[in-house]
Amino acid sequence: MVLKDSKKSVVFVMMSGGVDSSVAAYLLKKQGYKVIGYFIKGYNVDGCQEKESEDARRVVEYLDIPFYVVDLEKEYKKLVVDYTVRSYKEGITPNPDVMCNKEIKFGLFFKKAVELGADYVATGHYVRLAQREKIFSLFAAKDKNKDQSYFLWTLNQNQLKCCLFPIGDYKKSVIRKIAKKAGLPTAEKKDSQGICFLGKIQMEDFLKKFISPKKGKIVNLEGEKIGEHQGVYFYTIGQRHGLGIAGKHPFYVAEKDAVNNVIKVAEGREDQSLFKKEAYLKMVNWISGQVPREKLEVLARVRYRQPIFEGIFYPGIGRLEFKNPQKFVAPGQSAVLYNRKGEMLGGGIIN
Repeated sequence: MVLKDSKKSVVFVMMSGGVDSSVAAYLLKKQGYKVIGYFIKGYNVDGCQEKESEDARRVVEYLDIPFYVVDLEKEYKKLVVDYTVRSYKEGITPNPDVMCNKEIKFGLFFKKAVELGADYVATGHYVRLAQREKIFSLFAAKDKNKDQSYFLWTLNQNQLKCCLFPIGDYKKSVIRKIAKKAGLPTAEKKDSQGICFLGKIQMEDFLKKFISPKKGKIVNLEGEKIGEHQGVYFYTIGQRHGLGIAGKHPFYVAEKDAVNNVIKVAEGREDQSLFKKEAYLKMVNWISGQVPREKLEVLARVRYRQPIFEGIFYPGIGRLEFKNPQKFVAPGQSAVLYNRKGEMLGGGIIN
């Protein structure tokens, strides 16, 4: 992590109630920062947020640091939840966690923190921050299985100069050991899974509260009807489960026609129709703030946890060309770009 002056520096730590943010707060206090814990109250479906808030409170009491809850539920509903529902209605697959980081954590909360006198804002994200002269960079975490840089491609220099990511240089197993040795109340707590605001609720069940089911055809690659679905909005590219059709091999969603409410499927995970050679990106952000003038050789991801692959990005037209075809490229998802040193260059939304 970047070593910033801890003497008398005030750090607002976003406390999620999990072990990662707990250890982040612990490490920063140990380094001499004046740490203040904040729990962001967002929009939550399954009611788990109250438990998370209480867990965060237990940790800050143990660490003997101040604790506050900031209510951003209305803003979260508008900027993240409504965006998610609207995107599914348009037939694309959004990434709510990326939007949460952009609009809430490093948007509204970050702004509020600076206004309240924070020198730095910290989180329990698995990502590494580095500084080269006056330019701040983000690198993939040391623990490749936990790396969360994919969700932070929207950050900029004005934000990064005031950010701390204390756990990016640690393996998850080490974070657990630190938490246990320090006696943190969340040391044995299991990691949360799924979309941030859904908890254990399935996305399809949530969407049905806002989008009425509408029966449509499932067709094979030849255009022949082989089944029915409940609405193109509830499915995503590459989806296997919930199609209700059987064959010699599993079927996967290959294309979605939102206008005509038709889903086209391919049989078998390696069918060529599931692969794409390129993607066009919109809302592209360069973390350095400097837009490349010429094409770039990059390493990229078009899905979280996907193995990184080689490609060429053309800044002028936003085209990401894959060296080898990639499957399950879904419009609305994020494409994130790295160099060979593991530095995240930026990213964009797949158009």
